[in-house]
Amino acid sequence: MKQAALSIGRAFVFLLLIAGSLYCQTTSGGESSPPNLLLRNYRPRSIYKIPYVDVERAKVLAIDMYSQPQAKSKDQLSEWVDNMNLCGIEKTIVLTDAFGHRFDSLKTFYSKYPGRFVLFCGIDLSGYDKPGFAEKSVSELKRCYAEGAKGVGELVDKSRGFVHAIPPAYWVHIDDPKLGPLLDECGKLGMPVSISIGKPQWCYESMDSTNDGLMGAYYRRFSMGWDFNLSQELAHLARAVAEHPKTIFIAAHLANQMTHLEKLGKLFDKYHNLYADISLSYADLATIPGYARNFLEKYSKRILYATGMDEGSHMYHVTFTILQTKDEHFYAVNLLKTIWPLYGLGLNDKTLKRIYRENALKILVGRSGK
Repeated sequence: MKQAALSIGRAFVFLLLIAGSLYCQTTSGGESSPPNLLLRNYRPRSIYKIPYVDVERAKVLAIDMYSQPQAKSKDQLSEWVDNMNLCGIEKTIVLTDAFGHRFDSLKTFYSKYPGRFVLFCGIDLSGYDKPGFAEKSVSELKRCYAEGAKGVGELVDKSRGFVHAIPPAYWVHIDDPKLGPLLDECGKLGMPVSISIGKPQWCYESMDSTNDGLMGAYYRRFSMGWDFNLSQELAHLARAVAEHPKTIFIAAHLANQMTHLEKLGKLFDKYHNLYADISLSYADLATIPGYARNFLEKYSKRILYATGMDEGSHMYHVTFTILQTKDEHFYAVNLLKTIWPLYGLGLNDKTLKRIYRENALKILVGRSGK
């Protein structure tokens, strides 16, 4: 009887040990233990008991220079405007990349809120290798301008050229001579050109343990064996900016130079017609707050506030907190798609006014005279 009781006791202790082991191998979210935890499932929470300010409104009335036509219904559009009102966003630039009937349809949709959305159009690249391409594209550009387009974009030039255009224009880059008449016409009409070049540097690095941006780079990397580098991509933009000095160019996402801001700074020093927006670059800037703050303040007349994420109020709050405060070691993993801690830049008031508003007005209003 004693032997049976002892066996039962040992079995009970063994079950307790197993249960304890299983408990220790899981987190509150049901994740696996560290040896089995997938990086994509890592969701750190700051353990530091330090101040954090959820900034709900921009310090000055702001203009968001980068958004896409995300609203798909009247209700979604109405909610977007409500969030803009709450967060102090006066206008949002919608980079439709559309022309023809598609642009006309978007114009009608967004016109329900006059003055709140500014639409940029796309360019028609069909037949770019055929005679008469420039005349046809310029004609459509002028038509979109007459219909209310205030700029062009977002153009996407990466790796093999305008690969995401409809139809794709392989091996055609922003500095291609065929696009010269179109870019010159943008200058004449006062239409800034928003263009995204390449991808962040991490996407060009080896996908291994040495890549400190691996968690995002792996999913955004080039997966078709395209052998290019970011310096080549930047060179195309630099040539276009140099060859069309009367046309304003806006390099989206800081021209993806977040890991080497000095390169972008040299272009700012050289070309008066180049600007850059900070869309989709907040996590990158917030990991080097001191350097980023110095850069943005030095080139404060060339930097534009922009988001590029969803239209929810949380998106705006995070960007305001990064730009306006000096808060430390906080996260926005689900929004910014990076798992490293963020730090506020604490930009001065003069810089904030320029980035939030003044530079955008100079581009959108000053050049057109309207």
